[in-house]
Amino acid sequence: MTPPFSAVSAETAWHRHLIDDDDGIRALLERTRRIAVLGIKTAESGQPAYYVAEYAKRAGYEIVPVPVYYPEVTEILGEPVYRSLAAVPGHIDMVDVFRRARDIDAHVDDILAKRPASVWFQLGIRNDAVAERLAREGIDVVQDRCLLVELGAIGR
Repeated sequence: MTPPFSAVSAETAWHRHLIDDDDGIRALLERTRRIAVLGIKTAESGQPAYYVAEYAKRAGYEIVPVPVYYPEVTEILGEPVYRSLAAVPGHIDMVDVFRRARDIDAHVDDILAKRPASVWFQLGIRNDAVAERLAREGIDVVQDRCLLVELGAIGR
């Protein structure tokens, strides 16, 4: 027996929050203003977890640093550091994640507590189980894409 239409729709509706096409990414980036960077590094690291956020800041986005390391650091990119997403005051449009796929599970409750509009797993980072959980909560998710590359592709 086929389930009622509404049951089928509700079961598959979360898929629309998994964004993997150029038009969807462009629309997401155009409605994003404030990005919390989970796992941001310092300038001295010379790593993407710093220079991608630096690029986004130059492109006009407000960056909120949420490092996992560097307990002594109180400021990155001229912005105050927060030790959790839930501690960040105000709304967050996007959480840009620089964590290994296996380490993302430890941050899910913090992400859900903040309820960002979207979560972006950087290039090389994919965690389908977490992506599904976030999407089922109505949060847009991008996986395995470089924010810097995608910003460049839309001319930012």
